[in-house]
Amino acid sequence: MYILSVGLNHTSAPIEIRERLAFHTEEEEMALVSLHQEKSILENVIISTCNRTEIFAVVDQLHTGRYYIKRFLANWFQMDMQLLEPYLLFFEEEAAVKHIYRVTSGLDSLIIGETQILGQVKEAFLSAQTIGTTGTILNQLLRDAIHFAKNMHHTTKINENAVSISYAAVEVVKKTHADVSNKKTVVIGAGKMGTLAIQNMTGAKITDITLVNRTDQRAKETAQQLGIQWRSNQELAAEIQEAEIIITSTSAAAPIISKEAITNIMATREKPLTLVDIALPRNIEASCADVPNVTLFDIDDLGDVIQENTEQRQALVAEIEQHLDLACAQFFEWEKQLGVVPIIKELRQNALDIQAETMVSLTNKLPNLTDREQVIIGKHMKSIINQLLKQPVSELKEMATNEDAASQIELFQKIFHLKDNEEEIAPQITTEKVGEKA
Repeated sequence: MYILSVGLNHTSAPIEIRERLAFHTEEEEMALVSLHQEKSILENVIISTCNRTEIFAVVDQLHTGRYYIKRFLANWFQMDMQLLEPYLLFFEEEAAVKHIYRVTSGLDSLIIGETQILGQVKEAFLSAQTIGTTGTILNQLLRDAIHFAKNMHHTTKINENAVSISYAAVEVVKKTHADVSNKKTVVIGAGKMGTLAIQNMTGAKITDITLVNRTDQRAKETAQQLGIQWRSNQELAAEIQEAEIIITSTSAAAPIISKEAITNIMATREKPLTLVDIALPRNIEASCADVPNVTLFDIDDLGDVIQENTEQRQALVAEIEQHLDLACAQFFEWEKQLGVVPIIKELRQNALDIQAETMVSLTNKLPNLTDREQVIIGKHMKSIINQLLKQPVSELKEMATNEDAASQIELFQKIFHLKDNEEEIAPQITTEKVGEKA
């Protein structure tokens, strides 16, 4: 079995490709099941965010695993495989494990050290677990990665000064307006990013903020919590007509603001309009940037603001990377020891069988033993077994991490008269390159 990561992110693919390959929430279960049914795929998790679509999988062969994951993505998103392939990043075995740790810790994010990705990985892991597409390997790996990320955020505090995409959106708006305090601002979307955008706006002294959401009740509740006004989704067109700043962050699968609508609005007014689209797929048609007196920003346009903040945290990134290498090594030590689990189970079972036979013989020779006495003797016998097996089991686990593991384990099996489990514990060797672009 091999660990494989296949996906694309903000470093490998432009926004127009990333939005085409984004899994929608309502598709999540079907996508996981469909991928799990592909040849060579033994376990799988799908992580889809505004800046990445990643598949983490356990496969029986690296070459076939790569191919069938590529084919799945191409078929699911109805995209030619040759067009898709240049944007994909592949990581295998050690590189794949390290990549999972880096992604979960926020080191591979557009905003270095951000914590939102940790929650997204946890949600993706829980979904895959619930549906049943994870197994022994990914369950352990993702639990370890999540625990590692939490620990690093706590000990290094790297996330405390991290900007968010919502913060960067407001900073971009401030750079385009000399004074934003009295600008009529409309936020479309009452999710986490929309809420953060509003909080950053109020911090920037913007006072005229209106929230619009697909669900009126959600808009009302969020607006009351944040102390701003809200409008019904039916009033969106009228709000856009009057707005000077619009920030969108909905989960809509297609644009909700068209070039035609913006063109018609701008034909009836003189005030300039700033559009900031922090959603993926994008909520605003890219061609809106061509409308006179309109300025449009998307996620990829926020880089300058984010870069300034990222440079301040590079020392912490280096510190986390050192801990990350150790965590990855510990995972692979666990994985190597996984192969001797059947041997340990057999060794224990053989010892318990002997204990059970001895107990029957003892009760036959001492028929007057009470039930309580039998229980006490049985417990002591099992305690002796556990103490006797403790050192051999520890040595066996250590053998599994050695270069000549197979021969040492074979000798162990002969000493204890255990059956041959060679197929289960044979070392997994791969000569494929890791971490290269497809």
